Amino acid sequence: MATEQQEHLKIEELQQLSPDQIEVMAGRDRENLEGWIPALATEAEIKDALEKAFDYRGDVTLTLKSGEVIEGYLYDRRQGKTLDDSLVRMMPSKGEDKSRRNIPYSEIAALNFSGRDTAAGKTFEAWVKKYWEKKAAGEKNIQIEPEKLD
Repeated sequence: MATEQQEHLKIEELQQLSPDQIEVMAGRDRENLEGWIPALATEAEIKDALEKAFDYRGDVTLTLKSGEVIEGYLYDRRQGKTLDDSLVRMMPSKGEDKSRRNIPYSEIAALNFSGRDTAAGKTFEAWVKKYWEKKAAGEKNIQIEPEKLD
């Protein structure tokens, strides 16, 4: 994550650009988090890892301090002043109870980016390349379908 100073400098830089220049800027780079098990030793590491889990496009596995293991999609987070005041909201994908859960940061012992990142490598440039390859091969009515999710 960027520091406040880096964010401030980026905002100043963007203020100097025209809307047309901003429109064609590259998107932000995404880390390959699939399979990553972050260290959750400090409060800052916990908050940073859970922020990345919120942006992740696959399932994560949380191990709670009680020993319970929950795998699912982390779809929301609320950061408070302390770990007790902060929570993640998750839709479990495995197990019998699939009701949405609110889990305080303070109850999380471990985090694993266990699911496949469903959007990894899926760029517009890759789609355009496939389109032109099919067109060059003489195909008609070209439709590039998204891959099936497991």
